[in-house]
Amino acid sequence: MTTTLITGASSGLGAEMARQLAARGEDLALCARRTERLEELREEILAAHPERRVAVAALDVTDHEAVHTVVHALRDELGGLDRVVVNAGLGKGAAIGTGRADANRETAITNFLGALAQTEAAMEVFRAQGHGHLVMISSMSAMRGMPKSLTTYAATKAGVAHLAEGIRTELHGTPLQKKIKVTVLYPGYIASEMNEKVQQSTPLMVPTDKGVRSMVAAIEKQVDDACVPALPWAPLSVVMKHAPLGVLKKLV
Repeated sequence: MTTTLITGASSGLGAEMARQLAARGEDLALCARRTERLEELREEILAAHPERRVAVAALDVTDHEAVHTVVHALRDELGGLDRVVVNAGLGKGAAIGTGRADANRETAITNFLGALAQTEAAMEVFRAQGHGHLVMISSMSAMRGMPKSLTTYAATKAGVAHLAEGIRTELHGTPLQKKIKVTVLYPGYIASEMNEKVQQSTPLMVPTDKGVRSMVAAIEKQVDDACVPALPWAPLSVVMKHAPLGVLKKLV
């Protein structure tokens, strides 16, 4: 039986991951700031799968001491954590130097420093128990520096991808390489609360359930990294990485 902790689980991709992982037979630890939504999700999952265990906890990932406390408390409550999905994040942002440093700072603190705190707590658990699976939710925007409102967001998502890869590199060739797995997912346009404003403006947007199915499939295969859904994002990732700036700007 696999036990998975998901942060940012009160809505969007996190909530749908919880539904789909529960349907696949996993027990869950769900964290978010909006505890009333977590309770509703817990009730929904248990109604559909009464044999599951679902623990919930309030968590603001910018409170780094709380991250450590909550992750370890959920580990103790459920008797271990096999997987931690670092999913909580913000999509706020503005072009650099246009008077919205507050929004960019909030995104940077939540998406990178918050992810660092979650990763520290998860890896402490995994090192102590000798096994685990760290899943980092990055973004297709991490492939290149992005303009305007995406600049800071994309930089944080590139940062967390490198954080996860650094851990994988550290473990490579050690006895823990086969015991602790590290996966980085690069979601493209998957419908969620975070991107409601762009859902009507892109033909590449896929429904939440369909997009998350591709995420869950990659997670359960324990791949090193994956663009999700694979089509069109895997081939587009090559274009994004290598296209001249003029072409990239037209794409985004």
